[in-house]
Amino acid sequence: MGRLDGKVAVITGATSGIGLRTAEVFAAEGARIVIAGRRAAEGEALAKQLGVNCVFRQTDVTVEDQMQALIALAVEKFGRIDCLFNNAGGPAQTGGIEGLDVARFDAAMATLLRSVMLGMKHVAPIMRKQGSGSIINNGSIAGRLAGFSSSMVYGAAKAAVIHFTKCVAMELGEDGIRVNSISPGAIATGIFGKALGLSTEAAEKTPAVMREIYKAAQPIPRAGLPDDIAHAAVFLASDESSFVNGHDLVVDGAITGGRNWTQQQAAYVALRKAFDQGAG
Repeated sequence: MGRLDGKVAVITGATSGIGLRTAEVFAAEGARIVIAGRRAAEGEALAKQLGVNCVFRQTDVTVEDQMQALIALAVEKFGRIDCLFNNAGGPAQTGGIEGLDVARFDAAMATLLRSVMLGMKHVAPIMRKQGSGSIINNGSIAGRLAGFSSSMVYGAAKAAVIHFTKCVAMELGEDGIRVNSISPGAIATGIFGKALGLSTEAAEKTPAVMREIYKAAQPIPRAGLPDDIAHAAVFLASDESSFVNGHDLVVDGAITGGRNWTQQQAAYVALRKAFDQGAG
């Protein structure tokens, strides 16, 4: 038996990276899924790969009518929604506060925050009628601590997602609906290439480079993988987490835990050496 047998899930941002891998893992665990993304060719290909229990709908998650239609499609096709994974996102403008462009700021907030609001808004009445459901929002360690994203706008948006999650959890929990977030650490996906201005096609070829760059960033000696987030999402979507609500699940290999042990010890040795030289 799969851990998600009998469940219906909606996954946004499913045409690449974390969303794509989550769709694959959810399907393998027995879920029927509706996947969404802006790229029709990639979405249709994934739906075909996953079979009759997967449907794709091209969706701009920042547009309310399109998000409402996505949620309605899942109910029309499968009769219910047990899990919504608000995963869609993207990079935001980099640079200091004085150089931020208002239009780019608003666009990033629409993609990273408004989309989460729209998903929760339109799935809530369906889950209320069922008396159950799990909403999962994709946060980030950049929303917990400054300096973990090249974009302060991205960090601010993700901080809002994490807190918004907790606020909605307090409301919907009273109806048996759990609302949680996942905050990934250094996960090797194409988002870093996109943040540097690469085309979508070129950015999707960068995860191997990111795995090498981030393998020493945290105590666990490898970069994070989309699988790590997908399996965390399975836990939050499943009945195994039935008493987990309003929680931000950090999946980062302890990169936000503090200084790496080896780094700290090297600094200690250097300090002792400086003291010895000073004493002489």
